[in-house]
Amino acid sequence: MKIRRINNELEINQEEDTVLVLGYFDGLHKGHQTLFKEARKIAEEQGLKIAVLTFPESPKLAFVRYQPELMLHLNHPEERAAHLENLGVDYLYLIDFTSHFSKNTAQEFFDKYVAALKAKAVVAGFDYHFGSDKRKAEELADYFDGQIVIVSSVNQDEEKISSTRIRETIQTGDVAKAHQLLGYPLSTRGIVVHGNARGRTIGYPTANLAPLDRVILPADGVYVVDVEHNGKIYRGMASVGKNVTFEGDELRFEANLFDFAEEIYGDTIRIIWLDKIRDMVKFDGIEELVAQLKSDEEVARNWECSE
Repeated sequence: MKIRRINNELEINQEEDTVLVLGYFDGLHKGHQTLFKEARKIAEEQGLKIAVLTFPESPKLAFVRYQPELMLHLNHPEERAAHLENLGVDYLYLIDFTSHFSKNTAQEFFDKYVAALKAKAVVAGFDYHFGSDKRKAEELADYFDGQIVIVSSVNQDEEKISSTRIRETIQTGDVAKAHQLLGYPLSTRGIVVHGNARGRTIGYPTANLAPLDRVILPADGVYVVDVEHNGKIYRGMASVGKNVTFEGDELRFEANLFDFAEEIYGDTIRIIWLDKIRDMVKFDGIEELVAQLKSDEEVARNWECSE
């Protein structure tokens, strides 16, 4: 897949005809995956390349009052690109959603960008909107005379799968449900840094992590995780939240890797969130904490995916 960062339509320089998939694609969840399945069918039938024109950051930043959550993603940029490539995308064009870009009408968007991308077909979700005049997916035919495929809502548990729903699920700590909606497990990269080293004194050494990317962390709690380090996967348990037993007031993100004894400060590891074990709890003493950690470890070691 070729990735091109552009500032306007004049920088596109697309040579091959394409099927263009329209959307922002935060998370590349099961609903998004259905769009790309349709695009692959068209590409194979008509000998087209699959192209995506999307944005590095949320378009909401250009319209609403700033909130830090708007800068958080479901995937870091490299992961997002890898998912798009696995879904069959040949060309990924990234452009900032600025005030200037947002002023393009629907007609201007098609005349400038869709034409430059040499689109012979377009694929969009039923809830797609485009242009400063806020046209809807069912109006695409007013602006485009090629093949148009509008994908209906993809539901699970009688509710639409959406990036917003997945974000809310993660923020409640239900990472197993997030996995079901995404179609793959949520993951977070972190750099191993020095902490208070309390874990090793009680038999549970942890890798203290500084999150590497602007991605959403699950709700405070203790989780079953797989941990990827140097291409190998280790089962473990991870915690997010304040260390209330020791009167901690800083957010901590740490993981205990089972059957692992190396020092890996400065290494980047990937936490693959599998399921929540429990909420964060304040214990009356070390013995009570260790007993709970042993119980958590047993749950984590014996956990199996239900799918």
